[in-house]
Amino acid sequence: MSVTPPGPIGDPLFGNGRQYAADPFSFMRACADSYGDVIRFDLGPRETYLLANPADIERVLVADADRYRKPKFGDGAMDRLLGQGLLMSEGDTWRQQRDLANPAFHNSRIAALSGTMIEHTRDHLADWEPGEIVDVQLELARLTVRIIVSAMFGADVTDEEVKTVQEELEPLGARFEPDPRRFLIPNWVPTRENREFDVAVDTLESVIDSIVERRLGTERDPATDPAGPDGVSVPSPAGDPDGDLPMDLLSVLLRARDRGEQTDENLRDELVTMLLAGHDTTALTLTYTFYLLSTHPAARERVEAEAEAATDGGRAADDATPADGPPTAADAREMEYTDRVLSEAMRLYPPVYTLFREPKLDVKLGGYRIPEGSALMLPQWVVHRSTRWYDDPETFDPGRWAPERRSQRPRFAYFPFGGGPRHCIGKSFSLLEAKLILAEVCSAYELDYEGPNLSLRGSLTMHPDHPVPMRVRER
Repeated sequence: MSVTPPGPIGDPLFGNGRQYAADPFSFMRACADSYGDVIRFDLGPRETYLLANPADIERVLVADADRYRKPKFGDGAMDRLLGQGLLMSEGDTWRQQRDLANPAFHNSRIAALSGTMIEHTRDHLADWEPGEIVDVQLELARLTVRIIVSAMFGADVTDEEVKTVQEELEPLGARFEPDPRRFLIPNWVPTRENREFDVAVDTLESVIDSIVERRLGTERDPATDPAGPDGVSVPSPAGDPDGDLPMDLLSVLLRARDRGEQTDENLRDELVTMLLAGHDTTALTLTYTFYLLSTHPAARERVEAEAEAATDGGRAADDATPADGPPTAADAREMEYTDRVLSEAMRLYPPVYTLFREPKLDVKLGGYRIPEGSALMLPQWVVHRSTRWYDDPETFDPGRWAPERRSQRPRFAYFPFGGGPRHCIGKSFSLLEAKLILAEVCSAYELDYEGPNLSLRGSLTMHPDHPVPMRVRER
């Protein structure tokens, strides 16, 4: 057996970077189809190994997680944007931040946030007019920004702030699109792209600063927690004597700062991370879900039936509010088919389409030695669409998530939220939010896609490469 995994030949300067940048999704799948479970290629100056077998991915993320870390990519843009927030921090810093954040994502608190999610959704949908065409990706992103700021920062966000966040996402996202030439140009060189990125980060931080300023002095007031009295009886962070006080993330972090356990920089990193990661992935999941439902009417009818049941049979003709109150987390748990639809949407279109890790020492995976410091690529996009784990993987089939079919696949044949100690802390929040938004939209409207064939681009997350126009039809 060769000690070096097989892989495509690249050019002398950029390696396989230009192939990857031209179409990362086709490149990754072609590598897996051609070379097996472990594939070696070069992305610029870094030796990269793609893992296509769920067993190897599980070892990296779960069994041997302490042997790996998040890689540092050369130009420093990720550090500039996210700093030492939960997504990028390591070791004791990560454990401290995770311990602080856990109460904000406790199951009882998440369940108590259903009212906040519904309130923002109804306010947003009130502006929709039957017959109009909306860019559903943009609409959902604006909605999920409002929800994450309210739920995790205990604050309202202004229309202007929502607009600002959305405007700055384009230069932020563009900075992380694959480009093999980027490693040749230091981050400090004042290219147009670097200047636009720096301005976008500064602008985003100004929004965060404004939200924090509005909350100062209220971090000990239980009335500020949108989860309400049912949502504050959750385990407090280690060493926090204030377990009966609000447990929204911003309140927790502000109290930790008062105790000297957080710096202003720590606070900024966590809030920027939460604002970006906390709204983008859910908005994308719903965008792809509505796209798939638009082209699969039988599935849409079943989701609509569950939506009507969750919203108490639909809205009364003379009242915008269901007779027996808004749907709750308990109602969302009854939406079993909708849950399968969401799983299938995230299988076909995982917002996080690949994860990266770096071995702290030489490791052995798939029979090959992987050197310390190399980049490991764990691609949801490849594994989720593999014929090895899924029958007819290109087909939208929510039935494949029935328990008897799901149990036949390896555990990490599906991992949209990652896995192991560093699994996505917001998984439960995101799934509840997605179900409740689906319940509200699908009980009142049908969304019909009127755009081109779906085209994708890779950045920090996987985005449509064009607007996603949908016509709003009243049910």
